[in-house]
Amino acid sequence: MHDSNPSQDSVRLDVWLWAARFFRTRSLARQAVDTGKVEVGGQRAKASRSIRGGDALSVVRGGETYELVVLGLSDTRGPAPVAQALYRETEASKARREDQRLQRAAMRDGYRPPEHRPDKRARRLIQALGDIDAS
Repeated sequence: MHDSNPSQDSVRLDVWLWAARFFRTRSLARQAVDTGKVEVGGQRAKASRSIRGGDALSVVRGGETYELVVLGLSDTRGPAPVAQALYRETEASKARREDQRLQRAAMRDGYRPPEHRPDKRARRLIQALGDIDAS
């Protein structure tokens, strides 16, 4: 099953996602496809769907959406540089992900974590405030 035959014309979607290092395991790749986080050509796909060079993929991973074009096929997981050669991310996708990253950084900018853990009195106040929200 794990042929590295460069002349192959199609590969299962879940295997390709795993080989391209989008997911750590093939079962995680399959789960992402089954839950609708991966689209091929704008449509939901099954994990067993065969993909070919030139197919357009949309992969949602960790809250980020990757718009990809398949450049190469592989059913074996190799080093990262080899995996990155299997696809090309669109410029619009890169720009959108960078904007989202900057927005998340700006949202975190005003937060200052406490210098130390709350003492007994502060914990009781925090619990009392939590009880107010619950009722």
